[in-house]
Amino acid sequence: MTDFFKGIPQITYEGPETDNEFAFRHYNPDEVVMGKTLKDHLRFAVAYWHSFAWEGGDPFGGRTFERPWFGSEMDLAKLKADVAFEMFSILQAPYFCFHDADVRPEGATFAESSSNLSEIVDYFGEKMEQTGTKLLWGTANLFTNRRFMSGAATNPDPEVFAYSAATIKTCMDATHKLGGENYVLWGGREGYETLLNTDLKRERENMARMLRMVVDYKHKIGFKGAILVEPKPQEPSKHQYDYDVNTVFAFLKEYGLENEVKMNIEQGHAILAGHSFEHELAMAREFGILGSIDMNRNDYQSGWDTDQFPNNVPEVALAYYEVLKAGGFTTGGTNFDAKVRRQSIDPEDLILGHAGAMDVCARGLKAAAKMLEDGKLEELRNERYAGWDTDFGKEMKSSDLDAIHDKVLADNINPEAKSGRQERLENLVNQYC
Repeated sequence: MTDFFKGIPQITYEGPETDNEFAFRHYNPDEVVMGKTLKDHLRFAVAYWHSFAWEGGDPFGGRTFERPWFGSEMDLAKLKADVAFEMFSILQAPYFCFHDADVRPEGATFAESSSNLSEIVDYFGEKMEQTGTKLLWGTANLFTNRRFMSGAATNPDPEVFAYSAATIKTCMDATHKLGGENYVLWGGREGYETLLNTDLKRERENMARMLRMVVDYKHKIGFKGAILVEPKPQEPSKHQYDYDVNTVFAFLKEYGLENEVKMNIEQGHAILAGHSFEHELAMAREFGILGSIDMNRNDYQSGWDTDQFPNNVPEVALAYYEVLKAGGFTTGGTNFDAKVRRQSIDPEDLILGHAGAMDVCARGLKAAAKMLEDGKLEELRNERYAGWDTDFGKEMKSSDLDAIHDKVLADNINPEAKSGRQERLENLVNQYC
């Protein structure tokens, strides 16, 4: 044991009336909702990069956090792992997620970086066996190092493409070895700044080529988890090829990958794309590609991805409503792609940020389950479209323009406007939250 979280107890469920801030008020892992425990519904994961690798900087200032594991030596990487798994245990978080660059020192060569990753993966294996914590997903950081400034799969330099492919292989191997349940690709630099120096066709083809290689390698090594793509519209690249769920699905369809790849959808990215979180989840549900979620929130006064912990129960409830309508998570889960504020420098802040978010998610999921089980929202939605189930509606679906034109004339069809009842539906949702 380290002494970083010294004096902080394990967070356990005490109920909504407790005044103990180091307790769950709404997240009871064993509570059964719609036939499953909250633990199995929510499948919480802690993001290694925000909680342990981030130094607390922003575009206008550097490090604010002082962590004893900051540094580039392997013993510090192992200390970081010790602290991380202590935190997972304090929170009773069943999963974690990581990029390669979060967990191992950067080597002078690719071989050295790979060796460092292999060593820390073995160390993770020991910690996972001791604690029972599992890996929700692994991924490769193909955006921080300056070699990736023009992209990874879409880079104009084939050597960068090769380096990226080799890095993905090592990260897939690491994820597979640790029993990871998904592998995620987030193409933070897979886009462009200006068309003046960009070959769109070549870049998109190379991105598809890389994704096809990932799928092929998954089958080659017998990885049973899902391959997930995470969309984001901008920041860092101005024009991202993976803008939102619709864009990614069109890309998958174009290259015949729609049955091989699902989506990891983040609330903050949905907002940056001009959508709501539930919109992106609903689209993925309709396409049959909803895999996992990154739970956070943005500052609505800021124009970038602030990665704050969720605190809005009605928003979270609408998100989980779509997840439950899709049948719930299978290999996916709720990863907190969220970080404490750069002024929140104490170890307690890390614990309380996650604990509060877990409570918010539990409240949201329980509200979503009540909505779904009650059925009123679906009933009212179906009522709005009921005309399509009548003989007239069925005729419209099987007719053509000439026949419809003649029918409108013959029957003197002159429809009246009907209310969408939005405020009533919003009031209904608020009854559950």
